[in-house]
Amino acid sequence: MGQRLAAVLFSLGVAAFTITNAQARNAIAFSQAPEMSSGTCVGKSIRKALDCAKKQCVDGGGTAEDCLETTACFPAGWSIDIFVQQKDGPHWHEVHCGFDSKETALQASKSVCDRKRRKDLIECSIVTIYNEDGKALEPPAE
Repeated sequence: MGQRLAAVLFSLGVAAFTITNAQARNAIAFSQAPEMSSGTCVGKSIRKALDCAKKQCVDGGGTAEDCLETTACFPAGWSIDIFVQQKDGPHWHEVHCGFDSKETALQASKSVCDRKRRKDLIECSIVTIYNEDGKALEPPAE
C-alpha cells in the first residue's frame, strides 16, 4: 500500500512539474510594416505575443493596417531576423523562429542565405538573433 501511495504521489508531482514547466514557456511573435516599423514580443500565447508585436509596430510608426503579423512560434525557441535584398532593389526581412538552439538558428540562417540557391539576391544576412526569452542578441561576426 505504501509503495502504491508513493508511486501515485510521485506521478502527481511529475505531472505538476510538467504542467508548471509548460506554462513557463513563451510564444514569440513578429509584426512588420514595410519601410515603416516592426515589433517583436514574447507572451504566454501566440495571440498575446502577436497583439503585443503589432502594438509595438504601431507605436514605432507603422499604421494598424500596415503592421502585418508575419511570424509566430510556440514555444518561442531561438529566432533569427534576416535582411534580404534582391538585385532589382526590393528588400525585406525574413523571420524564422522555434529553433532548439542558437547553433541551429545560425545554421538555418546560412541555408536561408544560400546564394547558390537564391541567385537573385545581392544581400542576405542575419541582423538579429533572439534567445528563448525574446532577448535580442547581436549575431556573431562572419
